[in-house]
Amino acid sequence: MKMKIQLSLVAILLATAVLAQPKNTSHASQTWLAYFNQTRLSNKWGLWGDFQIRTREELVSDFSTGIARVGLTYFIDDNVRLTLGYGFINNYPPNDNVKVSQPEHRPWQQVQWFTKNKRTRLMQYIRLEQRYRRRYLNNTELADSYAFNFRLRYNFFYQIPLHPQGLIPKKLSAIVNDELHINFGKQIVNNYFDQNRLFLGLNYAFDNNNNLQFGYLNTFIQTAAGNQYRNINALRVAYVHNLDLRRGK
Repeated sequence: MKMKIQLSLVAILLATAVLAQPKNTSHASQTWLAYFNQTRLSNKWGLWGDFQIRTREELVSDFSTGIARVGLTYFIDDNVRLTLGYGFINNYPPNDNVKVSQPEHRPWQQVQWFTKNKRTRLMQYIRLEQRYRRRYLNNTELADSYAFNFRLRYNFFYQIPLHPQGLIPKKLSAIVNDELHINFGKQIVNNYFDQNRLFLGLNYAFDNNNNLQFGYLNTFIQTAAGNQYRNINALRVAYVHNLDLRRGK
């Protein structure tokens, strides 16, 4: 029964992601590189870290975004955890006319939970972010003030092994991942929907702690104007590193 509910959820989100796009949509091709780490220090406490870099267009042309995110995690149990963190985001100049990067400070809070069956694995989280983005004074200078809004993110990550049942080592699995972003706050007028990210790829497990994920990412964004959209087709490559430093683990 649980499996049917999970697969239904995947089907609904995938159908939503492939709806016809508005005519006023710009397109870009990017590469997203990332390192993700979750380290468990004790039965109750752990650390979160992820570091990302993204290109702007044509897969390898310039940079668009750099992210450094850290957090402190509290384990309710082995399958449910809470994280409180901070992220620094550097938004590189979006075009050749803008000469200065836009920094963003982003505190965040998250609840993450796992559902494991005999073969499949489902990870979900809900994350609340507070986004403080430095305003532009002009194309070469930043203002002293910040734009602010809240953003809510729901993420599901579904992993399906591709090896026959019982085969060891379990190296390769398929991934279906979708993340929906919703804006809210006083400064949000036209784009309560922020973006949706759909990822289809593969996971290669070197061992229980080290994984390489790679595949196709589609990101569909509604801009602050409300009637302008951006569709990004990206190659995403991520190294996922999990550590358990508890004695005897």
